[in-house]
Order: sequence, then C-alpha cells, then structure tokens
Amino acid sequence: MQQQSARSIAVYSLKGGVGKTTIAVNLAWSAASLSSRKTLLWDLDGQAASTFVLGAERKNFEEAQTVFARDVAPSRLIEPTSTPRLDILPADASLRGLDRFFFTLGKKKRLEKLLERIGRDYQRIVLDCPPGLAETSEQVLTAADLIIVPVIPSPLSQRALEEVVRYLDGQGIRRGALLPVYNMVDRRRTMHVAALEANPSWPVIPMASAIEAMSARHQAIGSYAPRSPAAAALASLWAAIERRLSRPANSG
Repeated sequence: MQQQSARSIAVYSLKGGVGKTTIAVNLAWSAASLSSRKTLLWDLDGQAASTFVLGAERKNFEEAQTVFARDVAPSRLIEPTSTPRLDILPADASLRGLDRFFFTLGKKKRLEKLLERIGRDYQRIVLDCPPGLAETSEQVLTAADLIIVPVIPSPLSQRALEEVVRYLDGQGIRRGALLPVYNMVDRRRTMHVAALEANPSWPVIPMASAIEAMSARHQAIGSYAPRSPAAAALASLWAAIERRLSRPANSG
C-alpha cells in the first residue's frame, strides 16, 4: 500500500531573532526520534542556520533554489543526518533570491506541489522558513498543514504575530492551522510573566543555556540534554503538534 503523503509543519515568524531555527531543528528531531516518523527538515532560509546546526553545509555549492526551478530533483540534494529517520534538504546562499524567483515564476503553488512530491517519501516535513512576509512566506503559509509561530513575550514580537494573523484572515487561510509558541521565556521578567498569563494555552519554551549549545554540538537538545526542562518543553510541544497532525487532513 502506498504511504500517505507527509504532513508539513512550517516554523515561521515575520521577524528574526525569535528562535525559529531552534524550534525547527528540535521538532524535526522529535518527529524522527520520539514519534519514529521518517522526517525531512527543509531549510528554506538563505542564512542556512538549520543546515549549519545539523552539520549539512555544502561548501561552494549554490543549488538549493534549483529545486524550485525543477532543474534538480529534491532527492539529489537531500542528505541524511546523524539522527536515524531524519534527513535534511540543506539551504545555501541561492535562497536569498527565492522571493524574486517566485515573483518572476508566477506559480503560487510551486512549494505546495513540491511538498506533495517530496511527501511521498516522508511522514513529516518541517520547514525552517525565512522571516518576513513576501513571496516565499506566502507560499509557505498557504501550503503548510500547520504553522508554528515563535513569539518572544514582548510587544514587538506580539505585534508581528498579529500581522501574520491579519494576513491569514485576508487570504482566507484557516486559523486553526496557526499555533503560536512562546519562546525564550524568562519567568523572572515581569513582562514575560504577564504575557504568559494573557495567553495561558500557548506552549512555552524556556530560555536555556542548553539550547544555546545546539550550534556548537550540531545536535538537537534531545540528543545531549534529554532530561533538561527545555527538552521536556520541546517534547511536550511536539506531542501537541503530533496530536493535531494525526487527525485526518480535512478535519478541523
């Protein structure tokens, strides 16, 4: 029997510096390790932070954008990671021109079609998305099954989330696909505590030095600090996501 297409999780924020890559890498690791899902982490950000964290940088290669032009099959660029069942489709500097490419191409569902194609070989696809609201993000927001939005408990980060919500409403995209997540939370800060009290149902990921060590260790936190509070919070977040994704694709 043919495997059902993958469910896709986009980790996206209008602004940078909110821990987007940290969440993307850890969710992909959780899908592969905690749920035993065959998982792909697709790094769509030209800064290639997820690619760096998982040690998949390809020196002197600028091929990531060719997947969208259909010049190169995605399978040619996908690489295994050190985590069983977890592969990565690396980013490189060519993705810095992806917004312009999508605009010139004029294909609003190119990413969606690629996800359908790649999804024949995976159960979960995690997208580490570039910040901003342009052609690439529009493709992501309309194609993904679930959109994780990291929010630092601050007015600017909250404002960025509100702009994303307005965009989704304007495009008629179902709001149930959006899951805000408080990230880098420091409960010693009055502003952070007030934000958590205002939205008690949102998942919370604490500020933690163990998370900051990811880029040096080139691993998800669950690999080297599985008993830490941050690892527990990320595992809890993944469990909530998995419950959503395990529902039929056309359910609410």
